[in-house]
Amino acid sequence: MSLLIRSGIVVTMNDAFEVLEGDVSIRDGRIAAIASNITAPHDRVVDARGGYVLPGLIQTHIHLCQTLFRGFADDLPLMDWLRRRVWPMEAAHTPPSLRAATRLATTELLCSGTTSVLTMETVHDTDVVFETVAESGLRATIGKCMMDFDAQVPKRLQETTRASIDESLAIRARWDGQAGGRVRAAFAPRFAVSCSRNLLEEVASLSSRHGTLVHTHASESKDEIALVKKASGGMTNIEYLDAVHLASPHLCAAHCVWVDDREQQLLAAHDVKVLHCPGSNLKLGSGIAPVPEMRARGITVSLGADGAACNNRLDMFEEMRLAAILQAMRQRPGVLRARDVLWMATRAGARTLGLEHEIGSLESGKRADVIVVDRDRPHLAPGPDPYSTLVYAARGSDVRATIVDGELLVDDFLPVRVDRADVASAARAAARDLAARAGVV
Repeated sequence: MSLLIRSGIVVTMNDAFEVLEGDVSIRDGRIAAIASNITAPHDRVVDARGGYVLPGLIQTHIHLCQTLFRGFADDLPLMDWLRRRVWPMEAAHTPPSLRAATRLATTELLCSGTTSVLTMETVHDTDVVFETVAESGLRATIGKCMMDFDAQVPKRLQETTRASIDESLAIRARWDGQAGGRVRAAFAPRFAVSCSRNLLEEVASLSSRHGTLVHTHASESKDEIALVKKASGGMTNIEYLDAVHLASPHLCAAHCVWVDDREQQLLAAHDVKVLHCPGSNLKLGSGIAPVPEMRARGITVSLGADGAACNNRLDMFEEMRLAAILQAMRQRPGVLRARDVLWMATRAGARTLGLEHEIGSLESGKRADVIVVDRDRPHLAPGPDPYSTLVYAARGSDVRATIVDGELLVDDFLPVRVDRADVASAARAAARDLAARAGVV
């Protein structure tokens, strides 16, 4: 279907940061033209009504499977949060509950303007997540969680090294490039605490050989860092990831809250991508990442909400706002400007996924991942600067339309492929059963 977005303020996020008033033409899943007044006929017209038209937001760290855990894992530091809530609930997941969690997550994401994600799932039944994401229309790079080294996790999450690698390779063979290329597979070793050196070295070799992304957690909390130092003979997280040959342009390291100068130099030297999750880091009491310092070194820093178990929202507008104001408090106002943060949520996200030539900006020839943000809400007026308005004032609930690969998936604030109330009702029922199986009250 050809699609015309009419009468918008087009925030292109191209290299020149052009902002134009006009229309966006979409044909065959790609942006065909951006101009002040496009008169050619199209199958469908979306009236932006003077709203902001911008690239779909890209979340580079999330856990779709944890969406049913929302409200069950509050007020705990990271390691207690994992051991007392998240791991027991991940172990209790079944294919139906994983489907319910993924449907809930994809609906929330699309309705709030996220069009692409990099997500780490649990150890088992990852095919269900791929299937459900493919049905949703979301663009996603998905990894089966890999864990072969932590005796404190539930038995169902304990794997042998060989089984973890073989299943990850089998999933990649089944799913990478499916759904018209919207769905891809990554390797997802959880973090150094729960992965053996052999597993990490094998993943590094496979990633190098196949050019596959590696999605992991690193330097999120001081307790985690202490565990890694003890297990590795005194190395910091990033030093250890470098020692096992994982530090590369394919490595996507979530959090990096506690990274010193030496570690930042390693991240920059190897073009490791950093995935900043300000809301999660605050709620778990982990800290505030040194984002301006990393960006000044040329490190690609993108954004993600993390999971609903530790945020508890998947709203990228909230993450953009937090990213900016936290650095204002940590250093000074303006050290991370609104325009910089929107770049992190679009262009940096695309580069992290290795899709910078396909998504992340509105330019002719790129995939048509586009959102329309309403401007008629009182909290968005007067709005003299679109970057300020989008980062500091807008909310996910202001998203009028979401388009992925040229398909309209959210129309006039409502999801097209699913019934929002049915998704929420099914999620509530699945969460009750899941919590009972996990023994979480």
